[in-house]
Amino acid sequence: MMKKSCLTVLMLSALALFQGCDNNGSGTTAAAPKKLRLGVVINAPSDYMSLMRLGCDFIVRGDEAVDLDFRIPTDSTVAAQQEIVSNFVASGVDGIAISPIDADKQTVFLNQIAAHTPLVCIDSDAASSQRTCYIGTDNIAAGKQAAGLLKAALPQGGKIILFVGYADAQNTKDRIQGIQDGLAGSKIQIIDTLADDTKRAAAHKNAEDALAKYPDLAGMVGIYDYHGPAILTAVRGAGKLGQVKIVCFDEDSDTLAGIAAGEIYGSVVQNPFQIGGQTIFRLTKYLRGDKTQLAGGKVIIHSHAVTKDDVEHFQNELKAAQMGH
Repeated sequence: MMKKSCLTVLMLSALALFQGCDNNGSGTTAAAPKKLRLGVVINAPSDYMSLMRLGCDFIVRGDEAVDLDFRIPTDSTVAAQQEIVSNFVASGVDGIAISPIDADKQTVFLNQIAAHTPLVCIDSDAASSQRTCYIGTDNIAAGKQAAGLLKAALPQGGKIILFVGYADAQNTKDRIQGIQDGLAGSKIQIIDTLADDTKRAAAHKNAEDALAKYPDLAGMVGIYDYHGPAILTAVRGAGKLGQVKIVCFDEDSDTLAGIAAGEIYGSVVQNPFQIGGQTIFRLTKYLRGDKTQLAGGKVIIHSHAVTKDDVEHFQNELKAAQMGH
């Protein structure tokens, strides 16, 4: 049976949820809420983050009492990201969401911010910090989903390489842990992990170098959204389509096209639209007094695997969600 993507369903659910929050059931008009200013800073530009921004904007458009400042660092470094956050605080924002580049290095800084301003981690966590909540994918579970794709693509086992953006980002670490856990006991062997600091040219070069260095390579796994296209281009150039199996993350259009063509085995897709929307919706409600919205410290948005069997349906759902926005 064809798997149904949750993108459009969750988009509509977010709208219904937001609309429902203003219905007090009393038949009277509630007083206008205080104007809130929110700041969001991500780690690097990407199609994935663009979908996350759409989710943020979707909620903000329905609430005239929220102003959103969504920032993408021009230099994707810890220093650049922290400068943006410091400027948020200096300007007096009411709440901040951040996708930390290096949770360990940023913990002290994040604690300083959290002491003054409600702080949420989005997409990638800093669990050791005093952030109020993490909103995003269970990346260990997503890693296990990737491991499932690998075992299906390589039933006889073989050597694989992992490609990552920020090696020290928590979502990277969690996905790798999930992949390792999911491959335990199999004949699939991780022989290397190559980082590129989210530089696409470096990702492509890493893939080319790996194919040249390991002629018996059986598989390549891209942890970030741009890795699918980078790896696919390298595998095509090496004339090893079909020989080297590709598994990746997220819904880059070239990745989905590669899956449809049978050149990429599959991808673990998240729901960046819903992650963005839930972050703004919950942070807004929290700041207006509903502390249950961020209770428990985590809000998990589920991921799932897409293969050639259901990629066309997923592509159609993705287009519908983008057009509906």
